[in-house]
Amino acid sequence: MFKKILVANRGEIACRVMRTAKAMGIKTVAVYSDADARAPHVLMADESVRLGPAPAAESYLKAELILLAAKETGADCIHPGYGFLSERESFALACAEAGIAFVGPPPNAIAAMGDKIESKKLAKAAGVNVVPGYLGEIDSTDHAVEIAGGIGYPVMMKASAGGGGKGMRLAYSEQDVREGFEATKREGLASFGDDRVFIEKFIESPRHIEIQLIGDQHGNIVYLNERECSIQRRHQKVVEEAPSPFVTPAMRKAMGEQAVALAQAVGYYSAGTVELIVSGADTTGEGFYFLEMNTRLQVEHPVTEEITGLDLVELMIRVAAGEPLGFTQNDVKLNGWSIENRVYAEDPYRGFLPSIGRLVRYNPPLPFALSEVEVHAPSEGASTSLSTNGEGVAESDEPRVRVDDGVREGGEVSMFYDPMIAKLITWAPTRDGAIAAQIAALDAFELEGPGNNIDFLSAIMQHPRFQSGALTTGFIAEEYPDGFHGAPADAELLKTLAAVAAFAATAEADRARRIDGQLGKRLRPPADWVVTIDKIDHAVTVSTDGIAVDGEDLDLSLEYTPGDRMVVADGHGADGDEHLTIRIAKARAGFKLTARGASHVARVLPARVAPYTAHLIEKVAPDLSKFLICPMPGLLVRLDVAAGDKVEAGQALAVVEAMKMENILRAEKTGTVKSVAAKTGDSLAVDQVILELD
Repeated sequence: MFKKILVANRGEIACRVMRTAKAMGIKTVAVYSDADARAPHVLMADESVRLGPAPAAESYLKAELILLAAKETGADCIHPGYGFLSERESFALACAEAGIAFVGPPPNAIAAMGDKIESKKLAKAAGVNVVPGYLGEIDSTDHAVEIAGGIGYPVMMKASAGGGGKGMRLAYSEQDVREGFEATKREGLASFGDDRVFIEKFIESPRHIEIQLIGDQHGNIVYLNERECSIQRRHQKVVEEAPSPFVTPAMRKAMGEQAVALAQAVGYYSAGTVELIVSGADTTGEGFYFLEMNTRLQVEHPVTEEITGLDLVELMIRVAAGEPLGFTQNDVKLNGWSIENRVYAEDPYRGFLPSIGRLVRYNPPLPFALSEVEVHAPSEGASTSLSTNGEGVAESDEPRVRVDDGVREGGEVSMFYDPMIAKLITWAPTRDGAIAAQIAALDAFELEGPGNNIDFLSAIMQHPRFQSGALTTGFIAEEYPDGFHGAPADAELLKTLAAVAAFAATAEADRARRIDGQLGKRLRPPADWVVTIDKIDHAVTVSTDGIAVDGEDLDLSLEYTPGDRMVVADGHGADGDEHLTIRIAKARAGFKLTARGASHVARVLPARVAPYTAHLIEKVAPDLSKFLICPMPGLLVRLDVAAGDKVEAGQALAVVEAMKMENILRAEKTGTVKSVAAKTGDSLAVDQVILELD
């Protein structure tokens, strides 16, 4: 077994690999950029080596620096994580030449599957179903338009070396192809060093299903069931679950066997994932098609670990050391249900724009980064606990929560890297149980600083369509066509929030009065308040006997101390036994209450004062439509107009790159460019003016 492992990555995946390595008794080495000098993965490692400046191209993508770090620290193997160098054939070859084990597949398999065009040809030859499309070289935008018209709209344009949702554009018309083809080429070149693009038919009502594989260097390959990753935004996964609510046992077997056949055709070993697009309208169980093979550990691997009891990182390390798997396909379990939500630094209330900044408060729903559950690989000596306290807890039917992260309170979310902050994983015996555990955990997830998508994730978990399992990759676009404005709140929840706000106001008023009276006489309920939430007024009375909202006594158990950030309401709900966690923060004339996927501002006024608010003058927001404003921090990579140019509403004016994605900024109205305040190559702040229209 290896003595020392270097993890050629950052963030949560670097921490994830190190936890397993430490449990196996292997020393760890971290590498870091200047932006990550004090990051958790650096502090967790036994040793660390600086690579260079913050941009990935000058640090994490510098293979020669990583190999030098491995040699200097005496690391005998390198785990690449995902992204960065994980799917570079050249890096795997360089590791072999340096005599350092690469914890991943052989270079020839990476090369074969890393090129999406060639991989589809190989898949077809191996008897795997493939999506109809054009796999040859595309010379120009006009050529792309011709090909797309021949295939028939809608089509998907993809960077040949792409992955992770980057370098992909969906086109419904010739205009979409003309607008998106060059952008797809640029994203492919910027992120993967390859600007080749292929075009294929877009499958209607598609579901994204993937098969997890694990193989050893002795020719043994098994599939570890499937994951469903259909909840996506801009082709980037948001929610994953295992197993899929759509896949039947016969379908699982057919998919798994085709995935194994493809892996065997390229001599594959280590962990890998075959991604499939499945027609949701298919009832035969045969309407699935090969998309690509990811020759690395996937972001969503925890859900497979939770339902199989296997530690995929440990298996990868043991395979790299030459050990056999020690189990067969018949030994693979499918136990319960697991769901993963990706917590991103993006603001769903502002069109999911990327967000950066300091984590002013970061308190996940559990005080440890991995669930206290023993994870077993069914081979001798391959049992390892993923518990941070080293004790482990025996498996049971009780729902459990796991958080995989690589950040800490006070840390910075940088514009240089992926916006994912953490992965929230739940397991339960049933899908309904795993969903319920997610909702409760998201309520209790405290995250302040950059904008985040916690409310949005909770809304998805509560959505009737998600709960029914009727998923497609268009779920978010179809269910939130006008953007996200918070999960709808029922009358029972609003009454509970009104009660919490009034109770908190009573406690705050009591504290203020005691301070004024030098800790003398306490405020004596009853206290009558008018609480306004979502423009609805609630009359609330707080007394020693309890709380009444709109004349109805609520059977609630509440506890609040001035300054608290969380309130737990026991007894919420029509059945009176729901445990509800509410995040609470002070707001102007009241509180901001966050629960069940939405933030609600509760204005709390004494009943005698509330009537006077009807006489207040409403402040009108200024008209900013004549300005093109940068909606997120990023790099201005393209400016399509100059002063004096006439523009039409909806016309593309500029392109801003943020969090490794290109964002097209368009004119809100027809007009003439009056002035330009920025130039290509500028680093822009959020809300910075790019140009002004007349």
